[in-house]
Amino acid sequence: MTNKNQPSVAYFCMEYGLETNFKMFAGGLGILAGDFLKGAKDGNYPIVGIGIKWKQGYTTQVISEDGTPIDTYPIYDYDFLEDTGVMVKVDIRKRPVYCKVWKCIQFGNADLYLLDTDLPENEDSWITGQLYGWFGEERIAQEMVLGVGGVRALRALGLDIDIYHFNEGHALFAGFELMREKMEAGSDFEKAWTDSRKEIVFTTHTPVVQGNESHPIDRIMYMGANMGLKRSELRKLGGNPFNMTVGGLRLSKKSNAVAQLHGVTANKMWRKIKDKDEIIAITNGVHHGTWVDSGMIDACEKNDNSLWERHMHNKDGLIQIVKEKTGIELDREKLLIGFSRRAVPYKRSDLIFTDPATIDPLLESRRIQLVFSGKGHPLDDNGKAIVRRLVEMQRKYPGAVVFLPNYDMEIGAHLTRGSDVWLNNPRRPKEASGTSGMKAAMNGVLNLSILDGWWPEACDHGNNGWKIGDEKVPRDQDKQDAKDLKALYRVLKKDVIPTYYKNREKWIGMMRNSIRNTKDEFSVDRMLKEYYDLLYSA
Repeated sequence: MTNKNQPSVAYFCMEYGLETNFKMFAGGLGILAGDFLKGAKDGNYPIVGIGIKWKQGYTTQVISEDGTPIDTYPIYDYDFLEDTGVMVKVDIRKRPVYCKVWKCIQFGNADLYLLDTDLPENEDSWITGQLYGWFGEERIAQEMVLGVGGVRALRALGLDIDIYHFNEGHALFAGFELMREKMEAGSDFEKAWTDSRKEIVFTTHTPVVQGNESHPIDRIMYMGANMGLKRSELRKLGGNPFNMTVGGLRLSKKSNAVAQLHGVTANKMWRKIKDKDEIIAITNGVHHGTWVDSGMIDACEKNDNSLWERHMHNKDGLIQIVKEKTGIELDREKLLIGFSRRAVPYKRSDLIFTDPATIDPLLESRRIQLVFSGKGHPLDDNGKAIVRRLVEMQRKYPGAVVFLPNYDMEIGAHLTRGSDVWLNNPRRPKEASGTSGMKAAMNGVLNLSILDGWWPEACDHGNNGWKIGDEKVPRDQDKQDAKDLKALYRVLKKDVIPTYYKNREKWIGMMRNSIRNTKDEFSVDRMLKEYYDLLYSA
């Protein structure tokens, strides 16, 4: 039973990561949304999810002979989705687009409704084909299905909603639809704006202005995404070009960042935007049932060897996955460092390889072993070049470096349970949160991380993990890279490696501290309570 005293929430997101074989997600945004719904179900919160049924999901990447990632797009048949019998219509480019509404019934999560345009009635059946497959007009069409179609689906399903939560700017056109309803009922633009704001909250993720999606107003008008709003009214909401994040900030009663440091960054980024409230910080959390080995939590409270034994069990599982997928057999007794991220330059996946004179001896002796995974966006040649570089490192250091292709939830779970150390070294301040580090920490995997995202809130250097460098960030990118590389090598050689090989008692103590310090504070349960207290009910 849900709590009737709490506001009912419709959670809009472009992607949902519920489990590996449900290919409706690309990365961290979707994993967060999946954890959010699972936590809502566990905690009996009155939340429903709104998303899109992607025919081909996100890219499936295979590695070619020369190490280049090749994108493939299988067609998936999800027989666990229930046809609700509901169909809604959205006019896109002055043509009717019909959206079938499916209900996800398999995964123990709160109700999730997915919109689907792959229907014989539609000339534009391609709209729900590939997640993040296109830009420009195609992206707007997808966001109209999510936002406008999502609100209309809620109406057709007879669901009473108090709060509309937009997880990133992709859902913003839902706000336009809410305003359209009010204006058709007699409200003018200003009143429709004011009244709609009372119903909307917004979560921003991207901590770089240029990374926030925007569109020319003429394109929005041509697509029909304005929902009756005039050009001048669009400019008031999102500027010109129309910025989806600015629109989200101005069209919501409250907005939030996804870590405490990200809150500082986001408020600084958008400080010149008028007609918005302060962006509050609600640090992300992860779903225990999906990501945390309960055996590690149980062993953490015992004063015997069971914690290390359980960790080695998880490490063996990772080593087995690596062997199955690559043919490489890692050494269970050697220090194993995990790294899995989207393949984008700011995450600096290959930073550790920068100085061969330092890293070569550690890898050639297999003093350390590195396991990487990640995907480059299909249209991002730089991201694909990063993957190719990691594959080159695997070939250069056979048996010491591994790249696991086609990163998914299964690989992510094995890495965040079976690694000894979790490496995270993005340029700052570009990591909004970084929930993979939380998962690792709750499994006793020690974080070795830049002080960005969530880690400044948890890091107790030398006691539950390690920080790379300090809070001072050079403005010059090359200087930042050089400083962080020096700090990474220093803590790796002076702290991490000696502790692992020479002071196992301290290492296990740090594992216990890591689990105890993070398992509650960075859980999805805590996150949802804060959403209700600070965002929905406020």
